[in-house]
Amino acid sequence: MNPQSTSRTPLLSVKNLRKHFPVKAQQLGGPRLMVQAVDGVDFDIEQGQTLGIVGESGCGKSTTARLLMHLIIPDTGEIALNGRPVMRPDGIELRELRRQMQMVFQDSYASLNPRLTVVDSIAFGPRAHGADREKARGRARELLSLVKLDPDQFGPRYPHQLSGGQRQRVNFARALALEPRLVILDEAVSALDKSIEAQVLNLLMDLKRDLALTYLFISHDLNVVQYVSDHVLVMYLGKVMEYGSVDDIYHRPRHPYTQALLASRPSMDPDVKLEASPLVGDPPNPINPPSGCRFRTRCAYAEGVCEKTEPRLHALRAKGHAVACHMSISGSGHSKA
Repeated sequence: MNPQSTSRTPLLSVKNLRKHFPVKAQQLGGPRLMVQAVDGVDFDIEQGQTLGIVGESGCGKSTTARLLMHLIIPDTGEIALNGRPVMRPDGIELRELRRQMQMVFQDSYASLNPRLTVVDSIAFGPRAHGADREKARGRARELLSLVKLDPDQFGPRYPHQLSGGQRQRVNFARALALEPRLVILDEAVSALDKSIEAQVLNLLMDLKRDLALTYLFISHDLNVVQYVSDHVLVMYLGKVMEYGSVDDIYHRPRHPYTQALLASRPSMDPDVKLEASPLVGDPPNPINPPSGCRFRTRCAYAEGVCEKTEPRLHALRAKGHAVACHMSISGSGHSKA
């Protein structure tokens, strides 16, 4: 099921998105092994909203982002932008998709061409889409001002002459050069110092308001996700564990994995100490994930039904709140259902 269903058409709709990567067999003629990186992910993003995706490393967050951009081709699944399917004869073409949907990566330096000046890096996209050189460079200067960088001072510089925060601002400007409707931010602030991170987050919020942008925000930092997001998607081992509004996820979490993630956050109160880890063990091997619920091997509430049956993403009474846990499904067979 899609965890968010509304009467109006969402800006981005994703259904049953799946990507399995083949790995080398251990012996000649042996069985073909597959890493189940993303395994049946559903979600919607409304126009003007921010969806945050959280989860441990290796849960499929970044792979999901790359699948949406078609930097990696999905095995199965449907992606629709404003109701138009992607890569279908009657849908939106890849060139148009990447004009309306842009992505900012974690590594600000590797994302920029070291041989291009800042203004030329930002102007590259518009020029590739047919704009003349002077118009593209003029647009680049406007965007530099928009991200709080002086175009006269920073436009002629090269990436190595900028700090990490300045480079990431350039990447934001470059992403906005084609006037996209949706911007995917994959750990876009995680490499920055906290003081710089706060400035960049405030800039992102200002850009969202002023340009009517929609964000998909991926991060390990639960506090940052809470600050910027309207809705949150919790992933574990390629699956969606829980989906809901920020208020539902952070104040009324229903899945044991979500509860463990939130409990692992360090407290600013020195009197509050974490005596024991709320989540023990490492995630299972994505080549051979557990049967039934993928979280059951680390869950304190696991029972027989969790091993035999995979829980579906089930809508709760709260509007837009959904969880994949047998304890939240009436009649599932779990003693706490």
